[in-house]
Amino acid sequence: MILVTLGTQDKSFVRLLDAIERAAEQKAIQEEIIVQAGYTHFESKYMKITDYFDQETFKDMIAKADLLITHGGAGSIMTALKAGKKILAAARLSAYAEHTNDHQTQLLESFDAAGYLIYMRDLSDIRPYLKQAETFEPAAFTSNTAHMISILQEYIETH
Repeated sequence: MILVTLGTQDKSFVRLLDAIERAAEQKAIQEEIIVQAGYTHFESKYMKITDYFDQETFKDMIAKADLLITHGGAGSIMTALKAGKKILAAARLSAYAEHTNDHQTQLLESFDAAGYLIYMRDLSDIRPYLKQAETFEPAAFTSNTAHMISILQEYIETH
C-alpha cells in the first residue's frame, strides 16, 4: 500500500495528486493508494482520499505502508523516517500558491543528499522516482532527542 500525506496546512497541493493520478493511469502504480489530503480537494479514480486521520490511525497507516509519498513537511517526513519507510517527497512551492515560501525545497534537498528520501523535483512525470524507490534503501535515521535533552539539562543545572 502507498500512503500519501499532504499535511495539515491550509493550502492545496493538487499538483502532487495530479502527478500520482497520472502515474496510476499509466499503470506505474498498481498498489492501493490511500491519501490524507488535508485541505486539498481532489476527485480520483485510483486513490482513496480522506481529509484527515487521527494520530493513531495515521501511525497504523504508516506502519502498513510500503511507500510514503509526502509533501515536504518535517513532521510527515520525520514520522516516516522513524518508522524506517521509503519516502518520495515533493516540495510545496510558492509559485503555485501551495505555501508562503519555498523552504520545503531546502529541507528536501538536505534529506535527499543525506540519503533519507527521494526528492521528486519534477512532478510532470513521477514514474522515474517510483522506479528508483523500488530499490531505494533509506539511510538509517538516528534521533538526537535524548542527547539534546541531556545538553539542556546540563545547562539548566549549571546556570
